[in-house]
Amino acid sequence: MLDFIVNKESCTKCGLCVTDCPAMIIAMTAGYPAIAPEKEATCYKCQHCLAVCPTGSVSILGLKPADSRPLTSGFPDPVALETLIKGRRSVRRYKEENLDPALIQRLLEVAWHAPTGINSRQVRFTVVDDREKLARLRDDVMSGLARLVQDNAIPAGMEFFAGFVQMWEEDGIDIIFRGAPHLLIASVPHSVASPMQDCMIALSYFELFAQANGVGTVWDGLAKWAITDLLPETRIRLGIPDDHLIGYVMAFGAPAVHYARTVQHGPAIIHRAV
Repeated sequence: MLDFIVNKESCTKCGLCVTDCPAMIIAMTAGYPAIAPEKEATCYKCQHCLAVCPTGSVSILGLKPADSRPLTSGFPDPVALETLIKGRRSVRRYKEENLDPALIQRLLEVAWHAPTGINSRQVRFTVVDDREKLARLRDDVMSGLARLVQDNAIPAGMEFFAGFVQMWEEDGIDIIFRGAPHLLIASVPHSVASPMQDCMIALSYFELFAQANGVGTVWDGLAKWAITDLLPETRIRLGIPDDHLIGYVMAFGAPAVHYARTVQHGPAIIHRAV
């Protein structure tokens, strides 16, 4: 059941929910918007109807308009957003402390609002939320990589991991996890329409909101390779389902470095089609 409810006392019969429904299943019935029972199965569950109603008269999926944030004057200043995007840095130096659990939860909840193919909303965040947990994971990964090096079992093209193991064993330098206290893995069932894209978009949302909250992040391709290609048993340790594609991995935490200005890339590579 979609639980599509219209407050007839406040509904102005403007029809915005009808015209904006991507699935085109809302129709004016007896003067008010309604969804025929036989069409409910094709609902995208996108909540466009709830969001577009100017008087907050439409409820769906048991969700109330009053519990949503109004968008009037709610968007960031474009210049501030541009500065955030241009000023985003990959952070590879972190403080040896945990983030507030409430902040981590908020970052994940906000990032989960990222768009997904056909609104599947199947992105799963596997998070290492404590620096001691990540230290144990790091020890296991480094030990596993050391065994592969000893057995000459590192795949061709990934021999550089042997150097990372050596740096860790001899100098305690962590190239793979960058000494971060937290790790985030985005995964999605292979069966969804766009698994890789869904993961990457979700992590992009996470990164921008994290850095807006003073949290450093780094796209951790080395950790992804270690988990997916070199030590796939790590998936079991982390509880990642067998039917999931790991889109990417991101390390994050309180940064031990702060940048003073944006960098200067460009000009953008643009092709204007005819």
